Amino acid sequence: MPTTDPIADMLTRVRNANKSLHEQVDVPASKMKERIAKVLKREGFIKDYQMIQAGVQGVLRIQMKYSTERDRVINGITRVSKPGLRRYVGKEEIPNIYGGMGVVILSTPKGVMSGRKARKQGVGGEVLAYVW
Repeated sequence: MPTTDPIADMLTRVRNANKSLHEQVDVPASKMKERIAKVLKREGFIKDYQMIQAGVQGVLRIQMKYSTERDRVINGITRVSKPGLRRYVGKEEIPNIYGGMGVVILSTPKGVMSGRKARKQGVGGEVLAYVW
């Protein structure tokens, strides 16, 4: 059964893998999900990701990241903008998550990026997720 919100499905899979201390998680691939994984890697929340061509859609394999004592790097991950209710912010309204310890993932006219980078480039957009 196809999901109505594939980004929420991806974030839920990452959240569940993180909770169970899995080394990796596979997600049905899309360009948007790959861009979100790129932001998560750049911000240090995951080790790496790779696109695997399998079947029609392909798979996005995400390598989870933990500390040397097996403590979780991702303490929380939540979807903000949903298909039924989109959330947009201007460049002045981009929120700070946990005093800068967390990350806002935005979809902007200049691509998918973190809130920090969007502030630097002076753009707002759709708030996809919060990660802390």
